[in-house]
Amino acid sequence: MLKLNKPMTNIYKPLIRKYTSASLTKQIPVLSNQVSLTIPTLKPHYKFHISSQICCYSAVPNRIKYTADAYPQVQRNNQFKKLSSDDLEYFKSILTKQEILYFGPDSDTKDLDPFNEDWMRKYKGQSHLVLKPKTVEKISLILNYCNEEKLAVVPQGGNTDLVGASVPVFDEIILSLNNLNKIRHFDPVSGILKCDAGVILENADNYLREQDHIFPLDLGAKGSCHVGGVCATNAGGLRLLRYGSLHGSVLGLEVVMPNGDIVDSMHSLRKDNTGYDLKQLFIGAEGTIGIITGVSILTQPKPKAINVSFLAVKDFESVQKVFVKAKNELAEILSAFEFMDKRAIQLTKKHIEKDTPFPLEEEYPFYVLIETSGSSKIHDDEKLETFLESAMESEVVVDGTIAQDNTELQNLWKWREMIPESSQCQGGVYKYDVSLPLKDLYSLVEVVNEKLTEANLLGDAPKPVIAAVGYGHIGDGNLHLNVATRLYSKEVEKVLEPFVYEYVSSKHGSISAEHGLGFQKKNYISYTKSEPEIKMMRDLKKHYDPNGIMNPYKFI
Repeated sequence: MLKLNKPMTNIYKPLIRKYTSASLTKQIPVLSNQVSLTIPTLKPHYKFHISSQICCYSAVPNRIKYTADAYPQVQRNNQFKKLSSDDLEYFKSILTKQEILYFGPDSDTKDLDPFNEDWMRKYKGQSHLVLKPKTVEKISLILNYCNEEKLAVVPQGGNTDLVGASVPVFDEIILSLNNLNKIRHFDPVSGILKCDAGVILENADNYLREQDHIFPLDLGAKGSCHVGGVCATNAGGLRLLRYGSLHGSVLGLEVVMPNGDIVDSMHSLRKDNTGYDLKQLFIGAEGTIGIITGVSILTQPKPKAINVSFLAVKDFESVQKVFVKAKNELAEILSAFEFMDKRAIQLTKKHIEKDTPFPLEEEYPFYVLIETSGSSKIHDDEKLETFLESAMESEVVVDGTIAQDNTELQNLWKWREMIPESSQCQGGVYKYDVSLPLKDLYSLVEVVNEKLTEANLLGDAPKPVIAAVGYGHIGDGNLHLNVATRLYSKEVEKVLEPFVYEYVSSKHGSISAEHGLGFQKKNYISYTKSEPEIKMMRDLKKHYDPNGIMNPYKFI
């Protein structure tokens, strides 16, 4: 005997069936055509533009402390020259007015706030000069001059960084890649794209979709982040489970070194076994040994059939069971597997439920979002049907829904992608992006909640912490721990750091899965890397950037 879940009254059709008998007397019919999606013109997931984030700043204090004031133990390096009128005249001689934003030391730099402030509004630099060159040659001239004059430089892409890597600490010159935004070439046979580093990720993906391809990386910040920026930070994102990391997808880079030399290795070869694979030095280096100005990357064919399901489970052990089951039964069509805890969804409800109704009637301890993508609708339907039948019959999944059209697909993804923004809408957020063995992945969230409760910091106002929530990419063991606060507090920070890093190290994890080190994690790299590894990294930095002008005070 089979039984449907209780009727749902929201916008989603109840299609997950719950089985109360271990033996089924008849076969369940194949999912209807409405259930599995064939969307040749499928758009990217929910757009996550910087402009869309402003709505959640109403609860945030208008003024952000300068990083130098918030962290007085960090001192400006006196070997770096302060910007002079002669320096400004040089930049004016090689750049147009549209490529320079400058405000004198005694003027209001409010117009530079979008460049000086990070996305979380936690870090703020004091730069008076933003350079926005339109060519690689101009970037070369800028870096050559800055290197000779010992002027510190911060490379900046879309400024969606989450560890303080893309904004100044003091008065460093900001070198923005905004104007380096052209698609250079696409080969539809090989699927290789060559583009400027300043191309917005979503624009690159939209361009590729017109060519029946997709970018092998997807992020919530796709509407603002740059292709070069995601390479410089080695971003992971939502498609890593299917397409792997950028270390495998990127075929070549164009890089301007600190002395102005242009290293052009924009290869379109998938196999090149001649010497060191130099591009790997710059993927994840956060602009500390050179600025990525061009990217050659292997893209993927656009899927013809897409399904997204949103499932509820009773505990984290069940999340792991569903993942193993999905790997085995969905196999080659599994393209994303995301999990979220109850508190993450509760925070997101406050932010988006008015416009995007929650897909389930009840709340559950954990949720899983599964995406499949393939080339055959019928094949994918059958696989998904078998998977859902079995998951519900075994009660490893207790509730769920599946998108019936493109709008619902976007809305289901929105409940996952809007968690980061929703976490900071009441004031601020401490974000930790870590890798852990799957069995230990959620334990970090539990112990952090315990420590915050013991310190009497978690709860209703006036306590500073609203919630510590967990979500992330089960497929690659990546947990995002967000500690949502009413305000940034040294008291909270002392409870969290270095405890979070110590705990991750004790479980043989990594303190950064995909966000990088930046300013936030620079002092904690030893929790993941050995002394010989750190020495080698410092030696590389000293060799390629002997004056230390590239993105100082960060990384190592």
